[in-house]
Amino acid sequence: MRRIPRVDPPPSRWVFPPVDDADVDGPVVLGGDLEPGTLLGAYRAGLFPMPIGRRRLGWWSPDPRGIIPVGPAAAADGGGFHVSRSLRRSLPRFTATVDRDFEGVMRACGDPRRPHGWINEEFVRAYSRLHSLGWAHSVEVWEDGELVGGVYGVSIGAFFAGESMFHRATDASKAALVHLTALFDQVDGALFDVQWLTPHLASLGAVEVDRAEYLARLGVAVASPADPFA
Repeated sequence: MRRIPRVDPPPSRWVFPPVDDADVDGPVVLGGDLEPGTLLGAYRAGLFPMPIGRRRLGWWSPDPRGIIPVGPAAAADGGGFHVSRSLRRSLPRFTATVDRDFEGVMRACGDPRRPHGWINEEFVRAYSRLHSLGWAHSVEVWEDGELVGGVYGVSIGAFFAGESMFHRATDASKAALVHLTALFDQVDGALFDVQWLTPHLASLGAVEVDRAEYLARLGVAVASPADPFA
């Protein structure tokens, strides 16, 4: 693992509204920017950015929220990340690294040939900058020296916001999640956010929590002195 020291960016010039009573499906607010301070402020407030169309930036806080149970308390949430027999057999094929090729993972996640792609150059630049400051991380999965899968997201204390993942080989993105969730095994109060629960994520052990519970857990996680990527 390549240690990237965390550097605090200047605070955002924007103030986000409370998310407690926000629409459960739509964006909480529109506009703003993707400066490092803005991104960190948003994640600490329970928000994440996704574009709406080509020019509008939306900030979202779904209710309920999808999480993957991690850390010592994962069993209380249903047991944590599920490693199937077939995935366990696949794992020896791969080599996993951390922060070896952050931009490569982002660009693979944003491949325009993928359906419903939203990761554009603006997002690549913004999160790559956040990565250089030690707040965004990637897990890469390699097979025979080729990047075949990965996941990236934002880490604050014991909190990790999974943004996107990709695979070019069967089980490669799942292998990335196996490695990533293992980093939180001994982290008390850990919270792994996956935004919306999908059938695919549910099959891997992800669950839903309501917004109030999510925000309570978030407050504990971001205040933690832990750094699973140290």
